[in-house]
Amino acid sequence: MRVEVDSSKCQGHNRCMIFAPDVFEVDDYGFATVRADGEIPPEQIEAVKHAVVNCPELAIIVRED
Repeated sequence: MRVEVDSSKCQGHNRCMIFAPDVFEVDDYGFATVRADGEIPPEQIEAVKHAVVNCPELAIIVRED
């Protein structure tokens, strides 16, 4: 599974950081980005799912490989 953040939708609430700080980070402008290559480690899948449903702008996209 891979995750990405749609930068055109993200408004910088950064709720994803609350649920999955090992997967997401904040850029210099305060918007969420994905760490590394976006591959979700198995132990982080549930945390990323919580981040997805808690994003007010629905800017987080999970893709199954």
